Formats: sequence, structure tokens, C-alpha cells
Amino acid sequence: MNAETPSPPHHAIDTAALQAWLQAHLPGFAGPLAIEKFAGGQSNPTYRLSTPQRTYVMRTKPGPAARLLPSAHAIEREFRVMQALAGSQVPVPRMLALCEDEGVIGRAFYVMEHVEGRVLWDQSLPGMTPQERRAHYVEMTRVLAALHRVDVQAVGLADFGRPGNYFERQIARWSKQYEASITEPIPEMERLMAWLPGHLPELARDERLVSIVHGDYRLDNLMFHPTEPRIVAVLDWELATLGHPLADFSYHCLTWHIEPGTFRGIAGLDWAALGIPDEDDTIARYCAATGLVQPGELRRAWPFFLAYNAFRLAAILQGIAKRIELGTASSTQARAAAAGARPMAQLAWRFAQRLG
Repeated sequence: MNAETPSPPHHAIDTAALQAWLQAHLPGFAGPLAIEKFAGGQSNPTYRLSTPQRTYVMRTKPGPAARLLPSAHAIEREFRVMQALAGSQVPVPRMLALCEDEGVIGRAFYVMEHVEGRVLWDQSLPGMTPQERRAHYVEMTRVLAALHRVDVQAVGLADFGRPGNYFERQIARWSKQYEASITEPIPEMERLMAWLPGHLPELARDERLVSIVHGDYRLDNLMFHPTEPRIVAVLDWELATLGHPLADFSYHCLTWHIEPGTFRGIAGLDWAALGIPDEDDTIARYCAATGLVQPGELRRAWPFFLAYNAFRLAAILQGIAKRIELGTASSTQARAAAAGARPMAQLAWRFAQRLG
């Protein structure tokens, strides 16, 4: 991650108030405290907290001037899911403190350990050998499969999401989020909101398929070991819930269908020359690791899953566009991301047409 200062006014932090709270609630904390905001992260601002002895990471809701969309910025849920996954096969930072009292710094926040590693932003992994690229992609699939195998009862997350009708509820949720954040109407979004609920395949209706879903599992939400192709922390759990694992997995696979330079995609690249596993290899590897579904069965329903996820991503990108309009977007990359809403919706509609 890269840090940038100073923060925009609606992201500024009262250092003295935060330091006083940390001294009272975080064992071993000792100031003086210095704060830098990380670049990236379109939604919940993330900060490096530095003291002479230790470095921490803090994640907050947007500042008090922000007008928040319904159900967005649920950092308390982020804290809970990462705390529950500690000790599992899913690597997460150690959670240190949660403050839900917005009177302390003007918004809720949590503090976690600072994990050393690499955040990789370019899906083509420039500068790596083909063997290194393959290892990183195989590791991404391995960790996502591990997440979907976590026993939700055993880790105390049986109530982390509503049971049943996952896709129906998600389609309704993202339709509302899109409608609440329209800046310019996108015709394909209107078509998708009507098409998706009536075209759920049997796999999407299978109520036995329930797991923790990350909701935004992609390369730049992962921290890799400084020198090894090994994930040391899965980050940005804001959209996590209990849901359908194939929704999460197919979102991960969108990267094979998105053009480079638009929104974190590798479509059209020479995957074999680069050493990047193709989508079929990734599907087979995930199915073998989870045992949830056979590759052929998944392939038959694949256009729906891709259409749903591209629709959902378009709604998320439209939300970023709205935050720009409201002046609350938390990243200098926000404008580029927001511009992707329309082409992402168009991609989703092309997937939908494959299913008929």
C-alpha cells in the first residue's frame, strides 16, 4: 500500500482524541502518534498509525460530513468476520480494537495489526516470471476455496447473514444501491434489474450452498508475502456476509473477461505466455478444492453468474460516481473507477444474452 498526505478535510482525524482513546483501549499502545492515509480503497478510508514502538492500521467509516448510502461502510462487520477467521486457513490481520462510539473521532473505526507484504495492483503481474505468475494465481484460488470451506457454526458466524434467497436479495440490494446513486441513467442496468430475477439457474437456487463470502475478492485486496507467492492477509471485508460461494468465486473470475486498463482485467492477454492459468483451469482447481460442484455443471450456469457479478460491480462503481458527486470519495483513483460503471453494465448484459 502507498500512503498519501494530507487527507481531504472529510477524512481528517483528530490525532489527540484518537491517541487518548488508543492509550485507554489498546494494550501496549504508547504515543506519540502519527497518521497517514493509504492510497486506494474507494469506500472506507484506511490509515497507517505509527508510534515509536509499533505500526498499526486503522480503518474508518467516511468522515462525519459524508452522506452514506444505505447499508454501506459496515466496518463493524469487517472487524467481526476477520476476528472470527483468526486461526483458520484464511489469513487475516489480527484485530486489536473496535470503537463504535462516533463521538471519539467523528466516526466508527477499528485498529488491526500492520502486516508486512506486497499489494499487487496489476493483474498481469509485470516483472514476474511465468512460474511466479502462475503461483500467485493458484494461491488466490486456494485461499478463496479455503474461505468457502470454513465452518460458519464453528467460527461463530452462523448469524452473519440472512438465510435463503441469496441471489434474489442481492439483486434487489444492488438494484436499490444503483437507483440511489444514479448520476446518468444506464439502460443496461434497467434491463438487468428486470432480467436477473427471472433467470436464476438451479445452482443459484441451491440453499445447501452457503458459506462466508468476501464480496470483493480480487488481487489488490490481498497482501502477499514480501518474497513468496503466499497470501499473508485478505483485506477489505466490507461486503462480507453469509451467501452463495459461487457468487464469490465467479466475481473473482470476472478478471478473465475484463479488458486491461478498464477495471483490473486480463481479457485478451496471452495467458499461456504469461504463465497465468486460464479460467477453465481456475474453475477445475476451485471445484476440486471445495467439492461444491462439478466443473461441467458450473459451466452451464456460468453466464448467469458472470452477468450477476458484472451487474453488481457496475452498481458498486456507480456508487463511487455518486460519492464523487457528493464529495466523499476516499481515493484519488475514484474517478477512473466510476467511469467503469457503464461499460461494466454493458458487459453484464452481454453475459445475460449468452444465456438467452
